[in-house]
Amino acid sequence: MTIRETTIAKLQQLSEPLLQEVTDFIDFVIQKHQAKMTDNQPDERLEEKWSQWFEAVDCLDVSPSEPVSNYQQLLLNKYRQQGLEL
Repeated sequence: MTIRETTIAKLQQLSEPLLQEVTDFIDFVIQKHQAKMTDNQPDERLEEKWSQWFEAVDCLDVSPSEPVSNYQQLLLNKYRQQGLEL
């Protein structure tokens, strides 16, 4: 007799309330197993989307914008005089 057949034979001997407990436990075991599978196998599509985003960001040209006021220009000049880069 296989484990499946043995289990089915035992299930057939249970009362309805006990059968409900077994059903709840089976649902728990299935959910637990599915959660482990999800944790071990990251979503490849999500991974691909993040990779595409990082590639796009790496291609961006980031340069300081033009100062909008004389005050900002003075700050930039002072910053550069100290040998600092933005």
